[in-house]
Amino acid sequence: MTTVTAARTAARVVDAVKVYGAGDTAVRALDGVSVDFPAGRFTAIMGPSGSGKSTLMHCAAGLDTLTSGSAWIGGTDLSTLDDRRLTALRRDRVGFVFQAFNLVPTLTVAENITLPLDLAGSPGDPEWIDALVDVVGLRDRLHHRPAQLSGGQQQRVAVARAFASHPDVVFADEPTGNLDSRSGEEVLGLLGRTVRHTGRTVVMVTHDPVAAAHADEVVFLADGRLVDRMENPTPDRILDRMKALEVPS
Repeated sequence: MTTVTAARTAARVVDAVKVYGAGDTAVRALDGVSVDFPAGRFTAIMGPSGSGKSTLMHCAAGLDTLTSGSAWIGGTDLSTLDDRRLTALRRDRVGFVFQAFNLVPTLTVAENITLPLDLAGSPGDPEWIDALVDVVGLRDRLHHRPAQLSGGQQQRVAVARAFASHPDVVFADEPTGNLDSRSGEEVLGLLGRTVRHTGRTVVMVTHDPVAAAHADEVVFLADGRLVDRMENPTPDRILDRMKALEVPS
């Protein structure tokens, strides 16, 4: 892969295979998937239950290892990193937003946002953090603790925390799964605005066609394989594609 291509790609997997178990009980969660996630874009991953979408995200993010093939963050092959360097890469170059907000209840909003930087002993970029606070709309909540916030506000804190270290890419795993529809729309709109305003990259796993329609592109998996990509998605187009994938062959 050339340096030029790598510079345009925030994350990618090449010939990715992930097998759980062995022998007769082995499950092939990923079956030769090659996909790139362009820098500065919002990409959603969708597929039927058991299609491998969460496995793909976890392997692309360095949270899990591939059985064969390779996963890259920018120009870095994750398989070449030992545990210490992989941990440092996830801390410095990757952000995460999960269905569970994973905020520290004893810390304020401001302290939760800067927690990854504080753990790394890094002062971060005060101007960047200040701009993020405005993007996520939390300036009047900085001294509150998570228990004093709504679910949507807590997820906004998690989004700001994920972007705090200037990551190459933010991976979001069902980020609206614990939210009501209104709060979910707010968080999805926030992810899109953050991509546009900061030039960062978001890769989101979701089962919801309405959520996926907020992305610039949807990647579809079925039976551990990449089966389609859709630019400029709409909920109806996504739903039609998902229905086709779920029809028994």
